[in-house]
Amino acid sequence: MTATAEIIAIGSELTWGMSLDTNSHWLSLRLAEMGIEVAYHTTVADTLPGIVDALDHAATRADLVIVTGGLGPTADDLTREAMATMAGVELVVDDSSLTHIEGMFQRRGRTMPERNRVQALFPQGSSPIPNPHGTAPGIWLERPASPERGATLYIALPGVPREMKPLFDEAIRPRLAERFGTGLYVIHKTLRCYGAGESRIEEQLGDLTRRGRAPEVGITASEATISLRVTAKGRSREEADALALKDIHFIHQQLGDIVFGAEEDELQTTVARLLSQRNKTLATAESCTGGLVGHLLTEVSGISAHYLGGVVSYSNAAKTELLGVPAELIERHGAVSPEVAQAMATGCRARFGSDLSVGITGIAGPGGGTETKPVGLVYVGLAHEGGIDIAEYNWAAERSSVKLRSAKTALNLVRLCLLKP
Repeated sequence: MTATAEIIAIGSELTWGMSLDTNSHWLSLRLAEMGIEVAYHTTVADTLPGIVDALDHAATRADLVIVTGGLGPTADDLTREAMATMAGVELVVDDSSLTHIEGMFQRRGRTMPERNRVQALFPQGSSPIPNPHGTAPGIWLERPASPERGATLYIALPGVPREMKPLFDEAIRPRLAERFGTGLYVIHKTLRCYGAGESRIEEQLGDLTRRGRAPEVGITASEATISLRVTAKGRSREEADALALKDIHFIHQQLGDIVFGAEEDELQTTVARLLSQRNKTLATAESCTGGLVGHLLTEVSGISAHYLGGVVSYSNAAKTELLGVPAELIERHGAVSPEVAQAMATGCRARFGSDLSVGITGIAGPGGGTETKPVGLVYVGLAHEGGIDIAEYNWAAERSSVKLRSAKTALNLVRLCLLKP
């Protein structure tokens, strides 16, 4: 039977929204690879009653509970005390852990503060998980079955990702595989798509996304970028890979150039790769996006060989003075028009001497829209060796989303142009 897991992230900075819980995401992926189903994510503030309650409740529905955070030396690090309270035992000093913590401070040329002694306290009956990456050891606690619940394994790990991740991979994963291993190898592969919505993609894929099908294909969307996640299980890595690759091949056949990448690829990384492969250069002229296309491109290392630069021509005067857009053209058609987008793109290409250039003009909102030119109306021009392409979009979204979708769409137009023979 597949083990059920719950991940509990502890920290008021998480419940207040000041920090994102990336640990639960990472751990869920790792556990899924082992065939362990993560059924619950819980986030708890730094309060002893709240943490004890979360730990106790998790035992009613999970075989494995992994806790991150609350193992530091400060007064609000309460995981040790909460686990002891939940188990009905005292906290006791582990001499080997205390020696390790003192040694870490000595190697740094410092004296260990008295407060750090609490990191060597463990619920009686638990086992320390040595942490070579920091001062906070983990905790391994077995809670036996009772008439109300089954046996539960609790594992507490540091909340700092650079300590938690290697500690899990080195010390926890092998033990969990031995205890909960299903004999199945689970892999995840992701394809990234742009240029079609979830409904259209699901329709084109037919039975592939049906609930209960194996491999499982899930669809998620974020600012018009669609991710297709293929989860395959096999008795070996080769078997799981073969099952996943069969579905991936079918997806490519069905969606064609809607698929722009895999795993963590973004449009800008794909565009950068294509510019390099084709030995082409790109320049940008942006109005409503305020330089966002240039920003996304310059997030990619090595892009300077192919991205020549950009102009943020937000005002009409800047469009005329920097890009050579005729003032009478703006007067006649308006700054937000296909004619001006074309003039921005061609003017930018001429100024930079690039192989390709984009010109973006639109109304990001929330104000500035009219009946004929509503908020969210955006024109993108793409000038290239074969001429110029103009596209119109109407984004029913708030300002930041209009800007991001417009920038992504401009990058996608560049990508599609570079794919042409």
